[in-house]
Amino acid sequence: MRKITFLGLVAGLMIISCAGCSSHSGTTRTITDEGRGCDFSWSNPLPLKFGDPFLLHASDGKYYMYGTSMKDGFEAYVSDSLNRWEPCGRVYQGAGKDQWNVNCFWAPEVYERNGKYYMFFSANYRDNPTNEGENFKIGVAVSDSPAGPFTDLYDRPIFNPEYPIIDANVYFDEETGRCYLYFSRCCYKHSVESELADSLKAAGVYDNIEESWVYGVEMKPDFSGVIGDPVLLLCPPKKLDDAQAEWESRSATHKEVNRRWTEGSYIFREGDTYYMMYSANHYGGQYYAVGYATSKSPLGPFKKASNNPVLQEDVSQGGSVMGTGHCMVITLPDNGRYCVYHGRMIDNPDERVVLISPLQIDKEGVLTVLSDYAKRNQP
Repeated sequence: MRKITFLGLVAGLMIISCAGCSSHSGTTRTITDEGRGCDFSWSNPLPLKFGDPFLLHASDGKYYMYGTSMKDGFEAYVSDSLNRWEPCGRVYQGAGKDQWNVNCFWAPEVYERNGKYYMFFSANYRDNPTNEGENFKIGVAVSDSPAGPFTDLYDRPIFNPEYPIIDANVYFDEETGRCYLYFSRCCYKHSVESELADSLKAAGVYDNIEESWVYGVEMKPDFSGVIGDPVLLLCPPKKLDDAQAEWESRSATHKEVNRRWTEGSYIFREGDTYYMMYSANHYGGQYYAVGYATSKSPLGPFKKASNNPVLQEDVSQGGSVMGTGHCMVITLPDNGRYCVYHGRMIDNPDERVVLISPLQIDKEGVLTVLSDYAKRNQP
């Protein structure tokens, strides 16, 4: 029988090698997998300069990290055990004259299906007849290898709603054979009436508040389009007395920007419950944070958790990281779940880095993220 142990050790500094990357001090976590004869260990933050990180455990046994970092495509890094990362280089080249996308390459997620690897991502759509300032759509590229090269599966986005969309996340239902696409409608030209918007307008802070909302829709098995109309799953609270209103509105109430975000969704299943993690507030500000909601169906309705946010910055308490958000969840060799997300170190706030923290769900179904740095609410 394979014996797996997990140790959380406090360390001063661990040097992790990676071409072009530097290391930081933090909590070193070690997972010993005797079945594979190797140790998984990392020190937060990882030496990877990614926003919107996505970690794939491929069938070759290796781990591949993708994220937002290039202006015209995506790069990746590979590791055997999370403690040393090697560059794969550019794995997707976008913005070609014959491609559907032109810039703003964000939030890639890669899935292995039937011997192929599929990368879902958002970018600005070249077809922009009304010259919109934000014209983001979601596309898919395919490769025979997790290290690329990925090429566009179609010469167009998966589908073309009348509003800009970002942050693709895909759920494959192995029981029904269906697949679902989740995304965020952007704030762009999406002013929404709410008590918060009314209060800020009355105070002379902002004339209006724009919002982004998370939707879900069934996707065709060949990823060529969607089935039916997108369903609204999550949005910022309308009422000021809503338990989620304060933390989801901080970018607006602290006068960062006249927008409220619900974005970066990631869905997974535990038993008969679907957990959807999401990020709120301005991705470039200090109030970016993570909450979650639950449902008994992949297309909702979803109910936000009472212990939100489960991951948030703690600058006021002398913390060293801020803007924690856009997460995904992976199971590592100790059979534990881990939350992979990005943050900004206080001593270098212009650069996003990757962090990995344990994620737990108790017998009552309450989810918590055991972050080394960030403040979290307890149930």
